[in-house]
Amino acid sequence: MNALAWNCQGLGNPGKFRFLKHLTLTEKPSFVFLSETISSYSKMEELCSKLGFEGFIAVEPRGKSGGIAMFWKNADNVNLLSLSQSHIDIVIKSFDKGEWRLTGIYGEPDRAQRHKTWDLLRNLSRDANLPWCLMGDFNNVTSQADKKGGSTYPNHLIEGFNSYLQDVELQDMDIIGHQFTWERGRNTSQWIEIRLDRVLVNAHWRSLFQMSKVYNIEGTPSDHSPLLMIPEQQIGDKIDLMNLLSSFIDNVDHHLSV
Repeated sequence: MNALAWNCQGLGNPGKFRFLKHLTLTEKPSFVFLSETISSYSKMEELCSKLGFEGFIAVEPRGKSGGIAMFWKNADNVNLLSLSQSHIDIVIKSFDKGEWRLTGIYGEPDRAQRHKTWDLLRNLSRDANLPWCLMGDFNNVTSQADKKGGSTYPNHLIEGFNSYLQDVELQDMDIIGHQFTWERGRNTSQWIEIRLDRVLVNAHWRSLFQMSKVYNIEGTPSDHSPLLMIPEQQIGDKIDLMNLLSSFIDNVDHHLSV
């Protein structure tokens, strides 16, 4: 039951669809959460069909920004709990693990309004009896080490986010691969990298999926890189990110040549 989360920053570019299609074919996620889709509900319905998923739920953007969607392979295994402009919350019924909760998050991009995300997460945590996993673009960091380049990240935002994590007892899962998930200005004097995207889990979920791993997939057609969460990685299984990227580039070259 792999899960993928990606801030795609709009899907109008055909290259982004090809990347997402190739990624879903290669890694076979059972769940995909997209943020900043900047797409209508009907477009997400069309995308669901093209990606080969059975069910989805989407929240349309406000104007020319925002928009989120969650896709899943088996509609019989999913119950929707709640949704907003910033989250989609579902319960997954697993044959061998029982029920667990997956929440896709798109954090408030306006720093002055960031408290709205924390308030939302606190409200969601009040019904956290199940094993719980949250993933997406939280638009916040947990320390100054989460940012490279540019000005210092505001300490009050770091303290506020960490205070939330402590209040609801969520663990920030380590990322395998590059430690930053957003960048701008690569190979210039203004190059900035930040870890804005992450996967958070409660102790119940962590104990249920002790072999779980989170991978950062670089080389994407967005400022954000997708995160791939593998709950039950078996010994010997791994994701070859270089082969994935090479295969994607070859696929793009093929489409450009026809």
